[in-house]
Amino acid sequence: MELIRNIAIIAHIDHGKSTLADRILEQTGALEQRQMREQVLDQMDLERERGITIKMQPVSIPYTRSDGTYTLNIIDTPGHIDFSYEVSRALRAVEAVLLLVDATQGVQAQTLSVLTIAKDLNLTIIPVLTKIDMAHAQIDAVANEVADLLHCSPDLIIRVSGKTGEGVSGLLDAIVDRCPPPTVDLEGTRALVFDFSYTNHTGINAFVRVFGGSFSSGERLTLCGTSAHFSLKDVGVFRPGMTSTESLEAGMIGYFTTGIKEPGTAVVGDTVIHARDTVEPFPGYHEVSPVLWASLYPQQADEYPTLVRALQQVRLSDASLTYEEERSSVLGKGFRCGFLGMLHLETVTERIRREGGLDLVVTTPGTEYVVVKKAGEAVTVVTPEQFPDTHEIASVTEPWVSAEIFTPTEFVAPISQLFVDFEGYVQEVKNLRNNRCSVTGELPLREMMRSFFDRLKSVSSGYASLSYRVTENRPASVVRMDVLLAEEVFPAFSTIISRARVDREARDLVAVLHDTIPRTLFVIKIQARVDGKIIASKTLPALRKDVTAGLYGGDITRKMKLREKQKKGKQKMQTASRVQVSHDTFLKVVQRRSA
Repeated sequence: MELIRNIAIIAHIDHGKSTLADRILEQTGALEQRQMREQVLDQMDLERERGITIKMQPVSIPYTRSDGTYTLNIIDTPGHIDFSYEVSRALRAVEAVLLLVDATQGVQAQTLSVLTIAKDLNLTIIPVLTKIDMAHAQIDAVANEVADLLHCSPDLIIRVSGKTGEGVSGLLDAIVDRCPPPTVDLEGTRALVFDFSYTNHTGINAFVRVFGGSFSSGERLTLCGTSAHFSLKDVGVFRPGMTSTESLEAGMIGYFTTGIKEPGTAVVGDTVIHARDTVEPFPGYHEVSPVLWASLYPQQADEYPTLVRALQQVRLSDASLTYEEERSSVLGKGFRCGFLGMLHLETVTERIRREGGLDLVVTTPGTEYVVVKKAGEAVTVVTPEQFPDTHEIASVTEPWVSAEIFTPTEFVAPISQLFVDFEGYVQEVKNLRNNRCSVTGELPLREMMRSFFDRLKSVSSGYASLSYRVTENRPASVVRMDVLLAEEVFPAFSTIISRARVDREARDLVAVLHDTIPRTLFVIKIQARVDGKIIASKTLPALRKDVTAGLYGGDITRKMKLREKQKKGKQKMQTASRVQVSHDTFLKVVQRRSA
């Protein structure tokens, strides 16, 4: 126990966490040189392609110095705000954190967010300045900024380069000297599950921190949360791959191979104990609340079972994903899924495409509304189909977010205007060191998810960083917009939008449908309706067939009779036929609206 150190790496996105982890593995000899590669702890191809960490990844590293050989259990965590839930789970398993700050960028918005989580858990914080080898690094200025943030001396801040390896040996010594050893759990033999992986061969592999006692292969164990029993197939540590050991002792971080293959049997935050014991379980983690909803459908109806399996497997390794079955009149059976943000949505759908070999239809994402009807009933709405008619509604509320943006001073004015453009407002502007400012403001979550990130990067030339949190529900000025095709409501194209943008959105949607829906033998009216009024309309002309082409002469009345007959036939077809929108057409509309 005295020779074990459990620590997590936390930072803003792109501050060099994974690169620094590579140098630690290299300098400690945990991996042979032939096994080294960039972002060695990032297990998914998607992580290496994008250069970001999506899944936390633990590694157990032996580190020898004059006073003994220490075991450093290090957890590399994601930096993007969408994956803050991953960070909170990792920090439950450690006693200290490395707080990384980029010497070229300084303290960023997400730096404060993850630091708050660490402070709330009373973890030891070791500040680290990274990328000191860069030509434009402001080492002393950023060190003073971090010192002000942590109320410590700048001399306590470790300076390293993940690229060259400079300062890494001093960092390893600081981990040993400053990080406290694990404390002994006097409650009994128990382990906390903080993450999962899944393979078809071994089933669920639970990532655990052992707080008391020991666990060995072959023992009969119990998951307290679900009362599920299983025989422990294998135990081990991460080197960084899963490496079997005889047992996992108190204070260690490793894995349990459970052999369980049924979804829902194991949950993050659960407690593992011996089946014969009656040890009190840990309190567990808070339930994650999605902030964004979108529907996923397979492009081919017969691929629905494959989508079910793919979602189940992703859910095993991503505890923040939620989903429920739904059916569309156009796309058939699919799932309404809850996400923590746009990047979370992108990574989950990309994982399903790759790991499940599926082509997906992803509908336009939206958020959650609470609607109080005039009859007094309150309903939670996540789809346009659930949104009541205006005459039934007494009030509507929606979630708002508090956003904090770190930016160079010259971009404060356009960022302030950006809040106004997205129906929000600026609360406070603080001047910081090095010609930088902190802008705090509030805006509706639906506006945040619309295109706020992209516009922020545009107006700040990419220099601004954003952190936000959902605060409370406030009154919403939104309305359901229905689409009518040939004067018949088409639910698949309905949407909930802001009243302030309803006219522009209606015109844009009608134009997209007009350009996308194929022409038929009869005229199709494409209309957008709000509160019973048509606010945008276009007409798709019928395909013209020259019924008189076969006539070679005779009186003009012969042609007039044929044309009149054709006209009546088209009118009859228009009143009797429902417009059929194909799957491909719906897909094109969704893609164009999301672009």
